[in-house]
Amino acid sequence: MQIGLIGGIGPAAQDHYCRHLITLFAKAHMPLDMTIVHADTPTLLTNLAADKRIEQAEIFARLSQRLARAGADFVAITSIAGHFCRREFADRSALPVIDMVDAVAQYVADHSFNRIGILGTRTVMESRFYGGLPGVTVVPPTAAEMDAVHTAYVEMAAAGVVSDAQRETFYGAACHLMEEHSTQAIMLGGTDLALVFNQTSSPFPLVDGVAIHAQAIAKTVLG
Repeated sequence: MQIGLIGGIGPAAQDHYCRHLITLFAKAHMPLDMTIVHADTPTLLTNLAADKRIEQAEIFARLSQRLARAGADFVAITSIAGHFCRREFADRSALPVIDMVDAVAQYVADHSFNRIGILGTRTVMESRFYGGLPGVTVVPPTAAEMDAVHTAYVEMAAAGVVSDAQRETFYGAACHLMEEHSTQAIMLGGTDLALVFNQTSSPFPLVDGVAIHAQAIAKTVLG
């Protein structure tokens, strides 16, 4: 089976997906067959800010048609922010969609988390991960911290690198969520947060959307 990825929505995010998938297929001793098409970060962020779900879903749908012509068997969006139009895209996609929100919801249920903090873009934080975690209390940062986290995240995603000041903003907000709001874990509600947090070195549990989504993609092929 050929994997189809809609990438380009943050250079670091696409890189993390590729690294995860390459590692997973290497461990399984299976060849990786993958095609990536490029979406545009500024366009996505503009549509996200204006909640233009149909417009963005149609862009993704055209890209899924290109992937289908290239021989892909299914498609996944390499961006948590890009999932703001996930239902509209699923209705229009030329290929079956492996949805990150569904994969993360299953992971959270499997690990019995019922109260988690979230970092990412404003839309992801305010919507509590697009309302995709039923039965789970998703806690965003305070209003002031949310502004700082959103600004730092958008700048980091566009640049593909994280500065020391941005790293401090993310860690500060995460620590407040863990210590002052009694959350059990921090959800990385933005794919580029993999530049900041590492599962092995983090002082608190992480819900890593990139790793979870990559595993769901690999499982579709490998079983």
